[in-house]
Amino acid sequence: MLFGKTILVTGVASGIGARTAELAGQMGADVIGVDVREPAGATTAFIKGDLSTAAGVADIVAQLPSRLDALANVAGLSGNTGIVSTLSVNFYGLRALSEAVAPRIREGGAIVNVASIAGYGWRAHLERAKTLVGIEGFPDVGALAAEHGLKDEEGYPLSKELLVLWTMRAAHLPLFRDRGIRVNAASPGPVETPILKQFRAVLGDARVDSDITRVGRAGTAADIAPAVLFLCSDGARWINGTNLATDGGLEASINAEVLGF
Repeated sequence: MLFGKTILVTGVASGIGARTAELAGQMGADVIGVDVREPAGATTAFIKGDLSTAAGVADIVAQLPSRLDALANVAGLSGNTGIVSTLSVNFYGLRALSEAVAPRIREGGAIVNVASIAGYGWRAHLERAKTLVGIEGFPDVGALAAEHGLKDEEGYPLSKELLVLWTMRAAHLPLFRDRGIRVNAASPGPVETPILKQFRAVLGDARVDSDITRVGRAGTAADIAPAVLFLCSDGARWINGTNLATDGGLEASINAEVLGF
C-alpha cells in the first residue's frame, strides 16, 4: 500500500520518526526525512530543518518536491524546554507545515499527526483549545503564552490537546477536504524512546508509571510506526478526522475510570 509513494516524515533522527521512516522504506516508499539533527538511518532524502519558526517551515517547504503522497508529522518536543518552543514545534509549526504542503499532496493523500494520550484533556479545556487553535498563521507564541497565562508545565499536554482538536477540524477544512486529503492522528501512551526520561521529568514519574501499569508495558517505536503508516496508506482511505488510540488500551482504561463503566 506504500510502494512507490513519497512520504515526508518529520522527526526522523530518533524514536518514532526514525522507525516510521525505516519501515516506510522497507514497504517500498520513498522517504523524505526532516529533523534538526541528521539521522543515522538512511532516507531517500534528508532536509535539515527547524519547525519552531515560520521562516524555518518556509525553508523546509522550499526544498520539497512538487508532489507528495503523505505527510507524517512525528517531530515533537517533550516540554522540557518551555512552553514557547513546545507549542511552536508541536502545534503551530506542525500546522504551518501541513498547510504549506497541502497543495503538493496528491488528491486522496494523507496527513498523519502523532498526538498523545497527554492530549486526552482537550474536552475539559475545550474553550481554551478552540481559542488557541482558532489563531491563524504562525503567531508570536511567547506573546500568546503571556496573554493567556500559559505555564511551562502545561506546554506538552496543551500542545497535544490543540493537535487533537485541530486534526478533527482540519479534516473538514477546504484546504484539505477539497483535495480529498485525509487528516488523522495517532495517540501513543508512554513509549520507550530517547526522550521518555524527559517526559518523566515533565509529567512526573507517578503519571508515567500509572499509564504503563494500566497496559502492562511501555510502547515502542515499532508499535507506533505501523499505525502511522496505515493511516498514510490507501488502506485508510475511509478514515478521516480520527484520533487513533495507539496505546495498548490506555485510553480505554482511562475512559472506564473517568466515565464509570
